[in-house]
Amino acid sequence: MPSRKDLFGPTDRRTEDLWVDLNSLHKSQVRIHGILSNTHRQAARVALSFDFPFYGHYLRQIIVATGGFIFMGEITHRMLTATQYVAPLMANFDPSFSKNSTVRYSDNGNLFVVQWDKVRLKDRETEGAFTFQAALHKNGNIIFNYRDVPVPVEKMNSTEHPVKVGLSDAFMSFLSSTQLSADPKRRTIYEYHRVEIDTTKIVSRSAFEFIPLPTCLQHTSCELCLTSNLTTGCGWCNTLQRCSDGIDRHRQEWLDYNCPEEVRCIIRVYKRETMTIFHCLSSHSRGRSLSLKPPLATPRLSFLFSFRSDLQTGPPKHKGITENTAIIAGVVAALALLVALTLLAVYYINTHPTVAPPFYLMQRRTNNYWPSMKFRNQGCHSSYAEVELGGHEKEGFIEAEQCC
Repeated sequence: MPSRKDLFGPTDRRTEDLWVDLNSLHKSQVRIHGILSNTHRQAARVALSFDFPFYGHYLRQIIVATGGFIFMGEITHRMLTATQYVAPLMANFDPSFSKNSTVRYSDNGNLFVVQWDKVRLKDRETEGAFTFQAALHKNGNIIFNYRDVPVPVEKMNSTEHPVKVGLSDAFMSFLSSTQLSADPKRRTIYEYHRVEIDTTKIVSRSAFEFIPLPTCLQHTSCELCLTSNLTTGCGWCNTLQRCSDGIDRHRQEWLDYNCPEEVRCIIRVYKRETMTIFHCLSSHSRGRSLSLKPPLATPRLSFLFSFRSDLQTGPPKHKGITENTAIIAGVVAALALLVALTLLAVYYINTHPTVAPPFYLMQRRTNNYWPSMKFRNQGCHSSYAEVELGGHEKEGFIEAEQCC
């Protein structure tokens, strides 16, 4: 997530301030989900009363699961645990074991809180009850609160159910015509970012706070997209009237409308003593120069989305060419070093696809080839069935394809 995360331990005063006491609220403000509180491996849709920004995308509906997480995707599938989640403590919880175990939530228009209250691990019920919550703030802040954690997270068994703590998002892409099988509408899920929390820090009466950073998607004009000091690596697609770095949920549309080529509207950059001038060829500012004050420091790369464009900083200054063996040897050595670094970079990108710097190169790969991010069917042992808000289970409900 484009965010800063802070940890608060049992002795921090902030921990108690972040905890949302649902017991102190009026009964009309707290809803106990009857089905989720009495079933195992079920998930239910919940409508939010406000637009919640998640990775720059505004969501009005989420899916709460019995397994200690919230699914944030738009299209449901059996592998809800794979990606696109907000997981304060994803594990094999079974709220149906005890009448005291509940999944309840509250929404006051500015804050949505879901609490897994006194839930126990499947087949390990005697080890104690867990109570924890996830709080989604209207401004995009996400809080993980832990009241009771009787078992260390690192000792939880992930064989029957994934154990995860953190955030994740992904985009969906249709397979190309050369990759189509029997189903021409089959989608592939690609996880483009994940935040993982050190599980050893999760103890009773601890909390994590995630504070979102600006994203390219928030800019609504070419000028803001290219000149804002809040974000880096953004490009403007005039066809879609959208600002993006190409790595978000709209990636398929970004490619379908040839936006990577339109991003080349920044065609010339000149370095001068006091300013940098951008020439943008969009319909809003064709032929017009946009001026910026020189940065006070080297722009920092966002650890999540941003990438730096390969823009020249100005025409080279031509000087007399001195032909001597020292210069020739230096050029040869530089070329050899460049080749070595290129090979090393290619190897690193292919072995570390989720690191932010390779995103700029990865988005230019042909056929959207992100091999290590494709989820494949591994028996669907962590599959979830979705239930209707009205209370009737939809057995094995699938909107899209089965797990990839």
